[in-house]
Amino acid sequence: MNKTIKYFFYSCTVALLGTACSDSFLDVKPRGTDLEANYYRNRQEAFNGLVAVYDVVGWQGGGYVTKINAVSAASDDHYAGGGGPNDVTNLQVWSDYSLTPAQGPQEELWRKGFSGIFRANILLQKLPDIPMDENEKARFTAETKFLRAYFYFDLVRLFKNIPLFTEPVATDQMYNVTQAPPVDVYALIEQDLLDAIPALPPTIPVATEGGRATQGTARALLGKVYLQQEKFGPAAEQLAQVNGEPGSTSQYGYRLLDNFGDLFEVSNKFNSESIFEISFTNTSVGDWGCVSCTEGNVMNIMVGPRNYNPRPGAPDYVSGWSFLPITPQLFDEIHYDPRNPHTVANLDSLEANGLATYEKGYMNTGYFLEKFAGREKDRWTGAGSPELNFPQNMYEIRLADTYLLEAEALVRGGGNATRAAALLNAVRHRVGLGPIAATFDNIKRERRLELVGEGHRWFDLVRWGDAATALASRGFVAGRHEILPIPLLELENTQIEQSVEWGGTK
Repeated sequence: MNKTIKYFFYSCTVALLGTACSDSFLDVKPRGTDLEANYYRNRQEAFNGLVAVYDVVGWQGGGYVTKINAVSAASDDHYAGGGGPNDVTNLQVWSDYSLTPAQGPQEELWRKGFSGIFRANILLQKLPDIPMDENEKARFTAETKFLRAYFYFDLVRLFKNIPLFTEPVATDQMYNVTQAPPVDVYALIEQDLLDAIPALPPTIPVATEGGRATQGTARALLGKVYLQQEKFGPAAEQLAQVNGEPGSTSQYGYRLLDNFGDLFEVSNKFNSESIFEISFTNTSVGDWGCVSCTEGNVMNIMVGPRNYNPRPGAPDYVSGWSFLPITPQLFDEIHYDPRNPHTVANLDSLEANGLATYEKGYMNTGYFLEKFAGREKDRWTGAGSPELNFPQNMYEIRLADTYLLEAEALVRGGGNATRAAALLNAVRHRVGLGPIAATFDNIKRERRLELVGEGHRWFDLVRWGDAATALASRGFVAGRHEILPIPLLELENTQIEQSVEWGGTK
């Protein structure tokens, strides 16, 4: 772990707290080189440290790899796409399952997770001694524990065998780090979330605090964590508190939007269906000099059709890079579903009807991701590069997701079948579909059609044990590809071991 620990120890020590996402409470832009020993002296500096931890949620690191686009490329809903087989190679090799410990998205995803954890651990260490209101300090502590749990949950699902840090790593110990059993990682995640829930507010004023964790956010994540471990009863219990009565407003103010398409309107941020949301802005002046520094959403330019040339009456897509084309199998599933027009940008149909032309990128299918394709109406015209300054937020957790997760927990755990059906059918009713039985297969299909491109499908397939079948034609090997390899750089001169699935000993 030498590269990662050295990088993050340095970045946290000098308090390079990063930039913050706008359009929410994350408007602070704490840039600077204050020595860590001289920082965290007051409430404002504690707040800046908290912003720095939140900032990693929207991490868009080097090489255009993000968690959402990487797991989407690896799923059966998308191909990697782009301009050719070497365009963002780290996505290509996961999409066709030719990845190796030396090549793939693992280094970026590992770096993101541990960056968030190291920032969280420094803040948790400093908070007790900062002179500030004790109630607000308790809230800051709870938010930081929630975020640490969030980062660990991604890491343990992606890698399984990871180090477990609960405090900053001393420089003389950074090469002696070992991995923890996954059960211990899950225990810390659960404890962090249970600790956080009582000190988090039930609701927040979204105009000034949109993006911050609440009790509902933490319960939703805890429900996901329990379900991942097949703790069906506890999962259903936590998710029920988030969801409330299906179709009604829950105790935390969550409610399904009436119109599915409104979920992806750029201006509709922090709406009633949003439980945990990644913030982006078009005012960060992001440019090509530092792509990873932008606070705009790079997904919007990545998934648009390449060299798009519209004619009158065609949608106003921005010409993009043609990543994540939708697979024919998914298109066949969703084509006649009411969510199709808000999910699939059908360039095949537009071209056939003489409304547009476009360049056929790598593994082109004619179908692109409508949810996140950049639009001319949202194109930034101020300073910076327009391609890097799209302001659309993205959902980490939303209510339809938690409805279907609770329904799954109830069905698999032998719980309340009537409630499971009500949850499933509330999601269907929202788009005008009639009721169906709450079977596991029906819930699986509903999750696929509801959550296309939102970063859930690959995790679902692995959790259900369906990945080897669904992804067999892509090269998925059972007993190996359920996790990513530990990045090679983390194995050099350290005690970290490669996972057995990838030829190691751990």
